[in-house]
Formats: sequence, structure tokens, C-alpha cells
Amino acid sequence: MTLQTTMRRLGALLLGAALAFPLFSLAQDAKAPPDVAARQSPETRVHDDSARGGKPPPETPNPAKEGQRPRMPALQPAPVQGSTAVPGWNNPPNWGSVSETRQYASIPGVDRANLIQSEGRQWRAFRNGPLTVYGGWLIGIVFLAIMLFYLVKGSIKLKHPPTGRLIERFNAVERTAHWTMAICFVVLALTGVILLWGKYIILPWLGYSGFSWLTILGKNLHNFVGPLFIFAILVSFLIFVRDNLLTRIDWTWIAHFGGMFSSKEVPSGRFNGLEKMWFWGGMTLLGLIMGATGLILDFPNWDQSRQLMQLANVVHGIAAVLFISAAFGHVYMGTIGMDGAYRAMRDGYVDEEWAREHHVLWYEDVREGKRPEKIMTGGAVPAAGDD
Repeated sequence: MTLQTTMRRLGALLLGAALAFPLFSLAQDAKAPPDVAARQSPETRVHDDSARGGKPPPETPNPAKEGQRPRMPALQPAPVQGSTAVPGWNNPPNWGSVSETRQYASIPGVDRANLIQSEGRQWRAFRNGPLTVYGGWLIGIVFLAIMLFYLVKGSIKLKHPPTGRLIERFNAVERTAHWTMAICFVVLALTGVILLWGKYIILPWLGYSGFSWLTILGKNLHNFVGPLFIFAILVSFLIFVRDNLLTRIDWTWIAHFGGMFSSKEVPSGRFNGLEKMWFWGGMTLLGLIMGATGLILDFPNWDQSRQLMQLANVVHGIAAVLFISAAFGHVYMGTIGMDGAYRAMRDGYVDEEWAREHHVLWYEDVREGKRPEKIMTGGAVPAAGDD
């Protein structure tokens, strides 16, 4: 193992720990600071005594002993009911059946005649409780598990030297659709983390003013990038669905995990079984769930009920946690997890040996002319727009 590889793995572990630590802190209770005297070391106390020349510390003046009238401590006025100083001030009042009984309202609308919608308390308790805590733990654990796997396994490298002949892996349209979807996903994931966990991991050190600006910016980016993400998912589905239909070979690949823990890799087509599972379970299923619930939240002027928007928000949050966790594996295998994978989506070409070792069935179809992809000899790559 070279020094460069060791330093790269160590850096990846430190980066992973730095990013995952704030999420783990959500489940920890804040501890009260210990007493100052208890924190003082014996050496510090000896130093203080020697500075006073061995004399005892000065006594606090006692007004009663000196004949003065003792001062009464200032009385703090009790907070008025409904003040923000009272814990739970923003909890809506419970007026019994009146608060939940439908009343008369002259303004048309679904929820205009409801005085208080009681399901909002349940929604807020779940969002600020299980969803935030367990979702943060899941994302952090998955991220650290992938970093640990990288430190142990390292990048998957070619068993034989490259041939220098390149095979087209993705054309310009496919790469454009993928990168549009990927960039939108990163923006939505980062702004979603700010909206769901920001008050726990960002507000304490950024402050209320800075966090307010950051949240407003994140919310607007989230709202406007979301529809573009849905469009990119639909376009990507139409482009890649033909090569992602599951076959018997894919189930064999999944059962053996592609031979990742053995010396022989299981044959696969253009996309292996795990990539197809990501296509159907991640991009398609979770992407459509995120898109549908996101549109419900993005356009409240469609006159949907508050209860529907609360349900959409919960489903949106759960799907987002699963989506981000699964995307870690996809991003890992497409970047540092496998040599040559990132270049395939960046430039559109892979070496012939890479195709033969990782996607031998697809490689054979390309050689026999059964695929539209081309083989470039001598490492020549066409100019942008020619592919």
C-alpha cells in the first residue's frame, strides 16, 4: 500500500467523521456545565493560595454584621400567560370540541371553517422527534459504514493493464440528463438538511440572524430546484429504462453481490443488478414519491387540506432520508469506489479492459455490433458534441 493511498483513506475517514458527527449529536442531551470550583485543578488552587501569601480568602461583606440593613434581592416579575418566556407558549390552546368542530366561514376553502386543526400537534411531534432523530442516525451510520468499507476494501482496480482502446459508455444526452439530475439532487439534499436538522447543527454556531438568512435561501432553492429535479428524473427514466430491465442474470449478480467479496466478478450487461436496483428503487420509486409529495408542498394554492400537506411532509421526509442514504452507495461506487467509473460519466468513455472486467456481456454486444456504442481505437476521443 503506497503512502498516497494511505493518506487518501485517512483523509476520507476524517472527512466522514466531521460530516457525520453533527447528526449523531441530535440524539445526545446537553449536559450542564460543572461547577467552577469542581473544574479547578489542585495545582490551580495551590497557586491561588500562594498568591494570597497563605491567608484565607476575603470574606463576603455581611450587611447585618456591620449594622447595615440587608438588601432584599430584586424580585423578577412573573411572565404573563401567553408570553414567549413561558415554555410551550406556541402550543395552540385546547378548547375541547369547539376547536375541532367545523364552524361557518364566509371565505371558501377546504380548511377555512376549522378553528384549530389538531392533527398539527401530531405532525410536529413526529417531525421534531422520530423523523429528526432516527433519520439523522441512519444517514450518519450509512455514511460511516461506507467510509469504513473504503478504508478496508479500497478502490476496485483493474486486474489487467488498460489496452488504450476506449469504448463509448454514455453519450452527450445521457450525461446531460444524469448531471442535471445529480446537481439538483445535491442542492435539494443540502437544503433539505438545513430545513430538517439546521436548528440543531447550524443554529448554535451561526446564530439566529445568519441561520434565518440561510434557511430562507435554502427554502427558496429547494422550492425552485424541485420541479427541475422531477423533470430530470422523467427524462432519465425514458433514456435508461431499456437497459435497466431486470433479468435472471441480474438476480444472480445480486445474490453474489457482484463477486465483490470474491476473486471473480459476476457477468453483467450494461448495468449490473445493484445499479438496476438503484434505478428502480432509488431514482424511480423514491424519486416519484419525493416529486409527488414535493409538488403538494410546493403549491399550497391547489387548495389541498392541511392534513394532506402534513402527511405529504412526513412521507417526503422519510423518503428523503432513505434517498440520501441509498445515494451514498451510488455516489461512492461512481467516484472513489471503482477506478474509471467517474470518468465514464464525466467523459463518456471507458477503457476496453474496464468494460471487459466489469460489464462483460455489454462489452461482447458492443464488439459484435449489437449495441449503438462505438469502440475508439488508439485512445482517440471525439470532440464535444460529436458523440
